[in-house]
Amino acid sequence: MHAGDRYDLGDVVLQSGATLEGARVAYKTLGALNAAKTNVIIYPTSFGAQHSDLEWLIGPGKALDPSKYFIVIPNMFGNGLSSSPSDVRDWKARREFPRITMCDNVMLQHRFLRSRFDVQKIALVVGFSMGGQQAFHWGALFPDLVERIAPITSSAKTAQHNLVSSKGSRRF
Repeated sequence: MHAGDRYDLGDVVLQSGATLEGARVAYKTLGALNAAKTNVIIYPTSFGAQHSDLEWLIGPGKALDPSKYFIVIPNMFGNGLSSSPSDVRDWKARREFPRITMCDNVMLQHRFLRSRFDVQKIALVVGFSMGGQQAFHWGALFPDLVERIAPITSSAKTAQHNLVSSKGSRRF
């Protein structure tokens, strides 16, 4: 196991049409990529989580076994490790940080995985809550690439009551 890394994506156009300048995805990998580049598990973070929060499920003999799989934990955009409003020093610009959707997260993770590791097949995308929403998106956007998804305590779309809760937590 090693500490997280960052991958620079440059300036990217988001689903909204806005540009995220100097986009970077923070990630952690565990295990080794096989020669065919097909033993990949994507384990995206949920809202407010960082890769270190997810490692309890990873280990020899555990559900996500790095002796068998190459596990990649991409950090959601906005979580403080990947590109986030907290990266912007100017308070006005911080308030204008572009909105990043689940689709943006997955599309940029896909770009990163192809560019950095030349992934050919994804054995599993697993995630909790908003990590699970990303799993749903992976399966819908890349059905020929993703073999299985395992969204846990998640939904394909955020319900209105969850939006109220999320918006409330951003006020503090």
